[in-house]
Amino acid sequence: MNILEVDGVTVVDRCGRAVISDVSLHAAAGEVVALVGPSGSGKSTMLHALLDALPAGLRRAGGTVRWAGRTVVPGSAARRWRRSVTGIVGQDPAAALNPVQRVHSLVAEGAPDAQLARRALDDLGLDSGQLWRRRPHQLSGGQAQRVALARALAGDPELLVLDEPTTGLDPDALELVVRAVAKRRADGRSVTLVVSHDRDFVTRLSDRVVSFGRTARPTADRTNARRSAAPVFSAFQLAISQGGTPLLHNGSIELHRHELVAVLGPSGCGKSTTLRALAGLHEPDAGELRWLGKPLPARVERRSRSQLRAVQFIAQDPASALNPAHRIGAAVARTAQVLRGVSPADARKRADDLLRLVGLDGAAKRFPRELSGGQRQRVALARALAAEPDVLLADEITSALDDATAHDVLDLLDRLRTDGLAVLLVTHDRTIADRADRTLRLHQRGLAPTSSDRSEETRAR
Repeated sequence: MNILEVDGVTVVDRCGRAVISDVSLHAAAGEVVALVGPSGSGKSTMLHALLDALPAGLRRAGGTVRWAGRTVVPGSAARRWRRSVTGIVGQDPAAALNPVQRVHSLVAEGAPDAQLARRALDDLGLDSGQLWRRRPHQLSGGQAQRVALARALAGDPELLVLDEPTTGLDPDALELVVRAVAKRRADGRSVTLVVSHDRDFVTRLSDRVVSFGRTARPTADRTNARRSAAPVFSAFQLAISQGGTPLLHNGSIELHRHELVAVLGPSGCGKSTTLRALAGLHEPDAGELRWLGKPLPARVERRSRSQLRAVQFIAQDPASALNPAHRIGAAVARTAQVLRGVSPADARKRADDLLRLVGLDGAAKRFPRELSGGQRQRVALARALAAEPDVLLADEITSALDDATAHDVLDLLDRLRTDGLAVLLVTHDRTIADRADRTLRLHQRGLAPTSSDRSEETRAR
């Protein structure tokens, strides 16, 4: 017997154009149902529609939602139902965590007592004693992801809704998430809905899969970029900490033109913080940065316009990086105007070209809230590319993309690297890292080549 019945849901935008049309899904008690499909195909929109939580600019034009045999009426009734029945982890969990609350307060919102809150954190591989008093900005992306999931799980909700729950997680952390969600299948009362691009995660957990529109990916030839002799960007003897916790000691990085270097490491080890330090957004405790052989200020506000243009950063959380009041085209065009000094007309044309290049043709007049997480990631990429940078510091920029779109983005970066772009990419995805020229691993406060890189260097010598 189905406990969740969603029939014929259609969602339209301001102009009456269908975003999703006549979509249905059903789930029995104990089931895990996965929603899969390309980035921007409407998976997250479907979740928001059945929860009656669509962003401004979208509305449900048809369809019904029934829970345990009763229709969920949109409006105040749906809000009461969400509060009493659901646990939700959205696509941008870090942005959803109240920045003034500490971890214990956030998780306790869903748990009847502190002991259950601590257990929810520990079950997801988080040290509750260490993180208990921290605020969201003191967490890594993967830690914030698991804190948000712990908050949702702590209250043992009847309906658990997870939008890309494995984004930014290393394999060990992902395994703990799989176990935590799998426990619900045996309770005979709950339903779990999952949006994910992770095929293995979907295969292992889901009882049924609802597929949204599929697109075929054209293959693209990779060009093996030639490594330049002198580094375009470098860091020496870098020491980085977060909230008093040492993350990196005496780390050094050299990045050459045409090169893609991937940074791997377990969740919470400091990969994102290191990238932010290189971008000038987190001041290191010690060390030196250089661009084209010249000193580069450690703080972004002290960097010149040419230095800001040269080193561009794409954050792990694109929702917080995009101004919700600015249309997409204006956000991309502004970078070209401010950092390259082009005219407003030329900047708008460049913005349209870049959005088309990342697969978002026609998105210029939309607002960030009208896009999926994967689409926002590609907007952030387009905005960074509008500066025509020498160096791109990219934090998990393919994490919310389906496989086809992710490889399209990497193919684009390959083409740009032939023109001299250097890319430093943080990722948990080994298949993404396999496309890199070199891989570095951040572990136990050290940054070193992976074993395969060392063997290649030995053969070269």
